[in-house]
Amino acid sequence: MSNSPLHAFFVGRALSEAIAEEVEYTLTHALSNFGKADAEQQERLKNFPQIVLDRAAAAESAARTGNPAPNPGQPNPPSRDLQETLDDLRAEIAQLRSELQKYRSRST
Repeated sequence: MSNSPLHAFFVGRALSEAIAEEVEYTLTHALSNFGKADAEQQERLKNFPQIVLDRAAAAESAARTGNPAPNPGQPNPPSRDLQETLDDLRAEIAQLRSELQKYRSRST
């Protein structure tokens, strides 16, 4: 019986040390991530005016030459007709099905 309270004491002490280490790790990790996010945000804010000025210069240059300025917020128009793309994909699927059927017939 004398070992039971002693054992409980050491288990309790080990538990408290492990909890303290986990809390320290979690807090350190969280503060590190916060610091990284803060630094990245400051860098983005620092670069923002230059990005705006670069876009304005590109738009001004395009206006002077008569070319439409690309709008980074909108996707580029598709270069191929949608129906043509669908037809090509269907043909590829049919070819793959045919090859798969050949492979299956050889396997059995």
